[in-house]
Amino acid sequence: MARFHKIDGELVAYTSGEETARDAEEAAWDAGATDRAWAKVRAKRNRLLAATDWQAMSDLTITNEQKVYRQALRDVPSQSDPLNITWPTAI
Repeated sequence: MARFHKIDGELVAYTSGEETARDAEEAAWDAGATDRAWAKVRAKRNRLLAATDWQAMSDLTITNEQKVYRQALRDVPSQSDPLNITWPTAI
């Protein structure tokens, strides 16, 4: 299927070189999908960890359950599929 883009307000068909370049851009985007998914997982994990940082302050006693939860958050990136993450349950 031919692709078009606008030049000076008119639809113009891609040249073969433009088609090739666009195909390469789309392939690169698809190849990076897993990396982008993992980045979202790490960002969420970091937010959840940051929300519990106060529990680990030196003047507080952190419970075993809190330690287990925080460790489970740290272990999230070791899961195999960034689109199917099993998140630990907050205490």
